[in-house]
Amino acid sequence: MSFLTSMQTGGRGYADMTIAPLLDEAGRVACLSATGTDATERRRVEERLRLLDDIGEATRIAAEPKAIMEGATRLLGEHLGATRVAYADLEPDNDRFTIRHDWTEPGAFSTVGVYSLDLFGSRATSNLRVGRTLVVNDVDAELAPDDGADMFNQIGIKAIICCPLVKQHRLVALMAVHQRTPRRWSEDEIALVDAVVERCWAHIERVRSTEALREADRHKSEFLATLAHELRNPLAPIRNGLEVLRISEGQPAATAKVRAMMERQVGQMVHLVNDLLDIARVSTGKVVLKVERITLQAVVASAVETSLPLLEAAHHTLQLRMPEQAVWLDVDLVRMSQVLSNLLSNAAKYTPGAGRIAVEAELEGGEVLIRVSDTGIGIAPEAIASIFDMFTQVERSLDRSKGGLGIGLSLVRHLVALHGGTVGAESRGPGQGSSFTVRLPVAQAVAAPPPAPAATAADPGIQAQGLRILLVDDNTDAADSLASLLEAAGHTVCTVYDGGEALRLAPSFAPDLAFLDIGMPGMDGYQTARALRALPQLDGLRLAALTGWGAAEDRVRSREAGFDHHLLKPASPEQLAQLLSFTPRGEG
Repeated sequence: MSFLTSMQTGGRGYADMTIAPLLDEAGRVACLSATGTDATERRRVEERLRLLDDIGEATRIAAEPKAIMEGATRLLGEHLGATRVAYADLEPDNDRFTIRHDWTEPGAFSTVGVYSLDLFGSRATSNLRVGRTLVVNDVDAELAPDDGADMFNQIGIKAIICCPLVKQHRLVALMAVHQRTPRRWSEDEIALVDAVVERCWAHIERVRSTEALREADRHKSEFLATLAHELRNPLAPIRNGLEVLRISEGQPAATAKVRAMMERQVGQMVHLVNDLLDIARVSTGKVVLKVERITLQAVVASAVETSLPLLEAAHHTLQLRMPEQAVWLDVDLVRMSQVLSNLLSNAAKYTPGAGRIAVEAELEGGEVLIRVSDTGIGIAPEAIASIFDMFTQVERSLDRSKGGLGIGLSLVRHLVALHGGTVGAESRGPGQGSSFTVRLPVAQAVAAPPPAPAATAADPGIQAQGLRILLVDDNTDAADSLASLLEAAGHTVCTVYDGGEALRLAPSFAPDLAFLDIGMPGMDGYQTARALRALPQLDGLRLAALTGWGAAEDRVRSREAGFDHHLLKPASPEQLAQLLSFTPRGEG
């Protein structure tokens, strides 16, 4: 009979020993025979795997990154008999790292904080960035004072393993093991630290991803609830207004007041939908700026004109302080006006009635600073960092809700960034007002101002000369209401509700202009447009898409289908007037 045992040899080695008896001729045990094999590597692998399993089990159910860091650093530190084990994340600038947590032996101090990678010294930093582990057995013997030795001596460390983790060619995390005395690190110990930082980071990213999904789901639920609320807000007065119009026949004053109110509410709904579309386009990189050289003063004037009804409705006082000289910018006038009008609208909504709102601008180097400030409800310090995030609102409580989907400031940030600028927010706290500052580069070379547009006749509005108009939309209410508007303006309208009927009637009706909805069942607007273009008797027909689809790819498809114009529902009277102001075939 023989048996197997393991035993520790001198130092940190292990051996597997097989002991068997040797018998004499009488069958008695004469002596014992022992043979051994080196089991050091196997035992070290087993210990490493056991530690990694322990770390995995300790962090498996962790619900936050700190718990993972606490478990991993403690188990590794105790296993190695180290002075300190620290886990660090790299900051977005990739030049600083933050030690989120460290485990220390009794008597050692914590090093939690933010540090520059340069503290390791140039040689070590360059290696860490590409994923090469920093191993120092004796700080004083191996490092120069200005190449990391001073930093390590300040925290009482004489030996270190620092394992970097590089993902997609970018340094993302570090795990460091510190020893207060010189120590010759083994290859097994270095490999163990490398494996722990990999697993620790993977667990942390899993937890962060789960939390991000929960947060996104929460934002989605809040967004849908807010969207429903925001759509009901204008719909309620519109419905009430319709009833008032019904019972107020023959009362011009009441009718005019209700009509103005309904126009404002429809404008709010259009603004809401446009913001949704804009943030979707910006987020997917589909916004193309139409940059022109224009003065800051013109941009501000355009924004104020857009926001003035909201400011006046709340009886706010608006102060403008602009530079006396013209400040030239290379910007998209519509988009930059949208930025400032969003800031002004926010200020108006979140400032109690009869407040003060100011728009100030000043030059600073090669930039212009545009500041929109108010005397409103202010912003809590903890909310400043997230105020430009999607679906974030200044105030979420029901009694202070001022409307909005929480996308306005996110849109502002994206549009300003597209112009090469930045935007920031400041507030002294709740009830102390707030200030938003937009920084934009000033145009490098001042161009001569464009010539003033030639004087034109008064805008004829929708009352242009009579046209023959084909109107095709499967939404009968939308089609009939637009037809009534066009007929009241003196145009002859043929209204149909599907593409096939449009093709049947178009040759005999001979329209000058056709409005086509895109999303119709059966034959959609694109197919209808192509079919109309193929009819020789309709040569010269103008086609206008009137649709709720307004993304860049939708406009490209409409052009390819033969449309001359692409209008978003609901088209404004100004858009209709511009489109209708042409000479019909056979006249002029």
